[in-house]
Amino acid sequence: MSPRPAPNPPDEGLAIGYQPSEPAADTGHLHQLVHSLGQDERQFLGFPDHLGTVAGELAPLLGMFIDHRLDPYARDAAGICTQPYEEAVLAYFAALAGVSAADAHGYVASSPQEALLHGLAMAHRRLPTASVYVSEQANFHVTRACELLGLNQVSVRSLPDGTMDPEDLRLQTRIRREAGAVVVATCGTPLRGAIDDVAELRAAAAQSGTVHVHVDATAGGLAAAHSNQAPAWSLAHGARSITLSGHSLLGLPVPAGISLMWRTQIPATVPGITVPDRMVVGSRGGLPALLLWTRLRSLGRAGVAAMVSRCQDVAAYAVDRFEQAGAKPERFPGSLTVTFERPPAWVVDKWGLRYVGDLAQIVTTGPFTRAAVDELAADLDAARWEAIA
Repeated sequence: MSPRPAPNPPDEGLAIGYQPSEPAADTGHLHQLVHSLGQDERQFLGFPDHLGTVAGELAPLLGMFIDHRLDPYARDAAGICTQPYEEAVLAYFAALAGVSAADAHGYVASSPQEALLHGLAMAHRRLPTASVYVSEQANFHVTRACELLGLNQVSVRSLPDGTMDPEDLRLQTRIRREAGAVVVATCGTPLRGAIDDVAELRAAAAQSGTVHVHVDATAGGLAAAHSNQAPAWSLAHGARSITLSGHSLLGLPVPAGISLMWRTQIPATVPGITVPDRMVVGSRGGLPALLLWTRLRSLGRAGVAAMVSRCQDVAAYAVDRFEQAGAKPERFPGSLTVTFERPPAWVVDKWGLRYVGDLAQIVTTGPFTRAAVDELAADLDAARWEAIA
């Protein structure tokens, strides 16, 4: 085991002293930070280019204390609340997941990881003795959530395209002979962007009895919902709960996760408890839901579909251009993720590429245009000729 790295020394210029600081100087520090962050992040492909518009429009909300202590479907006794905005957001995502708002229950979480924790907690409540079957290609946040909840996680092999192997799932459930199974399907695996077939996985685990399929659609839910290939990824295809991301593709300045499940899954409210036992936390910031509502209203369903279509078009174009550059690209049908041979360090550093082993990837969100693909393809081609020489 490698030693734990030593912490960086604190920046004395940022220390909080006994006396108040000079406000103008601190404001200047923050303005410089904003400028630096903008310059640094735009060097990386996929940076959302519409954050300033969304944040600027809602800047007055930063002066308000918005605390969601109630169920998203409840109303404050004073009659002044932001829950209706959250409920509208949940209705939108419920429709994407293939169910009506009346049949779904959920909430806007502070992050996709919190939403995932909520989904698995509800699955465990339903099947308290069942193991959790997770693909080896799943996001590491799934393993972290299982550890936090004390769940028995079983690793399931994946197929070459990145999807969970149904035959290995069938074998693993047969070995354990437990009453029930919680299966975590992935819609958009971290490396390849693969999408598990919910109906197929549910059938593979059926010998266990009751099967609860939770879909981690953090990375690929929005794209899958608007894909011409129409993968079997959602509540409409047999999942009982689902986690989505509200900030990555839509480009919000703060994280936002969406936890959705069939309304029949939620526990009854305990008498005498003000906050229903249906969420991971009892107090939530209302800003993510309001940001989501504003962004989705500005786009409309047609605008989101057009945005996803443009991103998919760029991904398909990247496959062609990277093939010409000899980078051996691969792409799961409908995905925004393109994997290819890991290039030399100078290309990785220039473009801020994520890589695992010998594979690098791009995700065609934000301002990732065909022109950007052409520039990266030119560097990949140059790197190939350098290697030959």
